[in-house]
Amino acid sequence: MLKTPTAFTPLIDPLPAMEAPLTFVFHRGHVLLRGAELAVPDDVTALGLPPERLHPVGLWQGRYCQAAWADDMALVPGDHAWHPLRSLFGTVDDEFLGLAGRASQIADWARTHRFCGACASPMERAAGERAYRCTACGHLAYPQICPAMMVLIRDGDKVLLAKHTRSPTRMFTALAGFVEAGESIEEAVHREVFEEVGVRVRDLRYFSSQSWPFPNSLMIAYTAEYVDGEIRVDPTEIEEARWFGPDDEWPETPHKVSIASALLAANRPGRASR
Repeated sequence: MLKTPTAFTPLIDPLPAMEAPLTFVFHRGHVLLRGAELAVPDDVTALGLPPERLHPVGLWQGRYCQAAWADDMALVPGDHAWHPLRSLFGTVDDEFLGLAGRASQIADWARTHRFCGACASPMERAAGERAYRCTACGHLAYPQICPAMMVLIRDGDKVLLAKHTRSPTRMFTALAGFVEAGESIEEAVHREVFEEVGVRVRDLRYFSSQSWPFPNSLMIAYTAEYVDGEIRVDPTEIEEARWFGPDDEWPETPHKVSIASALLAANRPGRASR
């Protein structure tokens, strides 16, 4: 699963100049990497990034890590290329990918909060916390984190899987959806399940959670037991949904870096449940 690297220390305020920092540079969900080894650039001075675009991420393996964003994809050194974060699944170390995911959220937050959402005045960093403060009205803007629920529904030795219409992979997976204002995670589970597939559930059990930087979600995963109802999909959300039992061919499921993969593996029909 995608997670924060071990031996990582988050930082909010920048440190004094350190030798060979790890700088993650992003443009709209793409990260700039060097060569076939897919490493971060050794030197980003050629990109001409303003100093205020460099944001501290933390310390990892004794190196200072920072995040930045570029206006476009044009200024790229010869052996460098832009890579969508999702394209790195299975091609880079999981800890590196987890760090890149954290950096991408910080960079995207910085890019989208240069001006106040209340009065449109310029924003500046607030010392001592991960926030921007409006220079005119004092409005504070913290990184946006959007909670989303995921649930695998079980009925005896069967589980309900679905293809989400907006999913880039179009694979069968657990149901998922964003939490609305005023909802608890559990309320969101019951609402989303009924809206998306028309069934009711009970006995929600927490499985795990995962930061999902595509672009800024926190996935909270559960299992639940089927109560009643026939599958009736909302075509705007779900392409197909059906039950899978021990005798059914198991479909291709999401990459192991995702919490969905762990949730399905732990509850696959015919295997011991978590």
